[in-house]
Amino acid sequence: MVLHGKIGTEIEIKAPADKLYNIFKSAHLIPNISTAHIKGVDVHEGDWETHGSIKIWKYELGKYKFNFYSWDHVGIFKEQVELDDENKAATLIGLEGEMFKYYKRFKAVYQFTQKDEGTGIANLWIEYEKLNEDVEAPDRYIGLMVNLVQDLDAHFLGA
Repeated sequence: MVLHGKIGTEIEIKAPADKLYNIFKSAHLIPNISTAHIKGVDVHEGDWETHGSIKIWKYELGKYKFNFYSWDHVGIFKEQVELDDENKAATLIGLEGEMFKYYKRFKAVYQFTQKDEGTGIANLWIEYEKLNEDVEAPDRYIGLMVNLVQDLDAHFLGA
């Protein structure tokens, strides 16, 4: 079994690609827009919009149920951001967090492309390396990325 890989998806967006990319550059507004999925984000080093800055995200992967009990699954992701203005791509290089219980390397990429006046594409992918063969691919994190972009897209359409 392969221990490293890349998984991703492509979704259509209605909001301008520039707006979605720019909100990732200044991530401090994201918890106010995607309240069900992002519980907070803080700058650890650098600032909100500088390439190389380090941020700490609090995110919710969803509710878990067992028998009569249910709880929210909130995780932490400390990342260093790489910004590519030309390609409208924000790369979040994982430094610490819950996913490192399962993965040796974890990098999430959000890239936005404008197709025409009313539509665009969000390419979302994760490059990862598992700690061992028993670890699943990070599908639930791709799901979180999709939910986040859909929340942001809906916000800009309603604004």
